[in-house]
Amino acid sequence: MPELCRFFGIIIRMYFDDHGPPHFHALYGGDEALIDIDTLAVLEGRLPPRAQGLVVEWGAQHRGELREAWERARRLEPLGKIDPLK
Repeated sequence: MPELCRFFGIIIRMYFDDHGPPHFHALYGGDEALIDIDTLAVLEGRLPPRAQGLVVEWGAQHRGELREAWERARRLEPLGKIDPLK
């Protein structure tokens, strides 16, 4: 699964040709959550509250890039990287 970004110990990944709705995977420590790109809601899993807040903040800043990465992943194309939260 390609890694899109890494910040504050959080890893953001996306699977190639994954099921809908458009989402990304956020990993922190031993926790993982699937995050909807459009709503930034947790679809599955969980993250500690602080990590989830950082992921939502990052996702809001990069929603357009996440949508583009999702479309590339559906076409099995390289996803590229997205800037971390600063």
